[in-house]
Amino acid sequence: MVEPGKVAKKPAAKKTTKRKKSKNQKKLVVVESPAKAKTIEKYLGSTYKVVASLGHIRDLPKSTLGVDVDNDYDPKYINIRGKGDLIKGLRKEAKAAKVVYLASDPDREGEAISWHLQHILGLDPDQPNRVVFNEITKDAIKNAFKTPRKINQDLVDAQQARRILDRLVGYSISPILWKTVKRGLSAGRVQSVALGLIIAREREIQAFEPEEYWSLDSEFQKSRQKFKATFYGFDAKKQVLPDNDSVQSVLKNIDQSADFDVMKVNAKERKRNPQPPFTTATMQQTANTQLNFRTRKTMMAAQQLYEGINLGRGIGQIGLITYMRTDSTRISSVARHAAAVYIHDTWGEEYSQHKLVQGKLPEGAQDAHEAIRPSDVTITPSSIKDKLTPDQFKLYSLIWSRFVASQMTPEILDTMAVTIEQNGVIFRANGSKTKFQGFTKAYPAAKEKDNALPDLAEGDRVKLANINPEQHFTLPPARYSEAALIKALEENGVGRPSTYAPTLDTIQRRNYVRIDARKFVPTELGEIVQTIVENSFPDVTNMKFTARVEHELDEIETGDKQWVPVIDSFFKPFSKELEIAETTLEKVVMHDELAGMDCDICGAPMLVKMGRYGKFHACSRFPDCRHTQTIVKEIGLICPKCGKGQIIERKTKRQRTFYGCSRYPDCDFVSWEKPTEKTLPDGTTPKDDEMSDGQQNSQQPTDNKEEAT
Repeated sequence: MVEPGKVAKKPAAKKTTKRKKSKNQKKLVVVESPAKAKTIEKYLGSTYKVVASLGHIRDLPKSTLGVDVDNDYDPKYINIRGKGDLIKGLRKEAKAAKVVYLASDPDREGEAISWHLQHILGLDPDQPNRVVFNEITKDAIKNAFKTPRKINQDLVDAQQARRILDRLVGYSISPILWKTVKRGLSAGRVQSVALGLIIAREREIQAFEPEEYWSLDSEFQKSRQKFKATFYGFDAKKQVLPDNDSVQSVLKNIDQSADFDVMKVNAKERKRNPQPPFTTATMQQTANTQLNFRTRKTMMAAQQLYEGINLGRGIGQIGLITYMRTDSTRISSVARHAAAVYIHDTWGEEYSQHKLVQGKLPEGAQDAHEAIRPSDVTITPSSIKDKLTPDQFKLYSLIWSRFVASQMTPEILDTMAVTIEQNGVIFRANGSKTKFQGFTKAYPAAKEKDNALPDLAEGDRVKLANINPEQHFTLPPARYSEAALIKALEENGVGRPSTYAPTLDTIQRRNYVRIDARKFVPTELGEIVQTIVENSFPDVTNMKFTARVEHELDEIETGDKQWVPVIDSFFKPFSKELEIAETTLEKVVMHDELAGMDCDICGAPMLVKMGRYGKFHACSRFPDCRHTQTIVKEIGLICPKCGKGQIIERKTKRQRTFYGCSRYPDCDFVSWEKPTEKTLPDGTTPKDDEMSDGQQNSQQPTDNKEEAT
């Protein structure tokens, strides 16, 4: 109680002890992968500590939809199972650090990873702690840490919208497929469009009716030099040869013992410009066609080259290429100048597109949309071959050559078009010869093969050395290879660089397609699933609709649209389609095919079943009898290595066909090419990333109950 006339004393304020930051505290940098962390830490020095989050640390739950469709599609993120200890460690490091930087990849996915890390580590969203760089080199890293920025919420929203859309489609349609077809199936926006393209092409092939046509290729001679020419027409008019009668009509007008007249010679110079450096899609396509790399292998090797390779010799760990997920062909001014210097020094000024810049160069600000290129053009593939795996070397050589070539002058060709005539019958010959190599000096794979013609002039006479009438039939459109399918998806605006590899991997794992001669062939299961999705959810398989969604995601990224209305415009009509499908779709009965043999264990008929790695034989009394066996397809040849076993067709775990001895493992003969009686291979073992010891018999099913049923 306070005495009258006295003022009450204020209670003493509690002393707050503000923890002082130790001078020895380090700055923490969080990246995705340990390899990337190791490379970056080398450049930043001892005042920094770089750790890896190992990709995403939060995601939507696997067991439930995880999206509140009644509350603005609010995502219910949870910490990823198995990453508890990692998250504890990251929180501990962040608490002890002087400052925390988030340095995940420079794309939507990377921005979302940083956003989740910011939440988990309790970082202030108003602080500029996001660091972005397009290449992992010393200068790029140092410059990036000078200008950290805040998390770009538009990028995060674009990634979040894609993730929620894919979850709504996948988790809504998949249960319907499980109920009507079988468990383990799935559908998705990009996945369904890709499968639809493959099936549509197969239907074109099945409906194709070949048409007969003939060619009349000939060989002419001037002095001792021979050259080839093709029949063009008759009496100055182009003529098609649809049948043998038309060929014989032309031959009647040719005197094979008489000379032909050179009526016209058109000689000119032609330039071939180099292609731009790689985007993700063009890299995947070119690696598939030139290196025979599957898309997954390409992206794996590219990730390793980007994150860093230890080159030793005082260089240490360094990222060899710029970020490998991009749809831009743009090149920074610094990279252009470095390439110009290298080209000038290596081949001379006449090979470089760009004049050397005198004086100070413009600042090389990091550009997250730069093309894929070597981070240091002076590190040539041949100089580091011993530091790279074979796959890394092949891909780095391809990226390096394509980039350097893109900065070089055109190839110059001397071309000649010749018209040859006798009695009104016209043949034409086209030839070309390299006059100046230009960009092909660095990129020999792009060089056109020389087809030199002899020196010809109007009025010359040439002799007919040989004429070869040949029957042909028009061919159906080719099935999609990985390269062709990626090109089709890209041209139609479906999917983005990061989606192609997992999409192609998914349709193969689900057994919707199989690979035959490096081309996609739809399976019966794939056609059933696609028919259900096409009929019940037409927007999901509609290419134009899917491309429009991709465009809207891009608009979210640029801040031109909000993500909730974009999802809402898709989900409202989609949810009505779901209700109809759930009540109207009936069970699809897939009849088992009789194998034409009896079970060795119980004598019941064997059936042809579809397993994880393809078809196999299983007893019809399953589960009472669990006997299974591999389907063996003999090709009627004895093994050339042991002379005892039969050569049989086998499958790798990714459904690539190869041929091996039936006596494996006693005889290890295998070949990618199908042997014939005339050309038996030497028996070298196929080298492929999808094979490992013992996988030559990967078609053998397991005893897994779900798989067998």
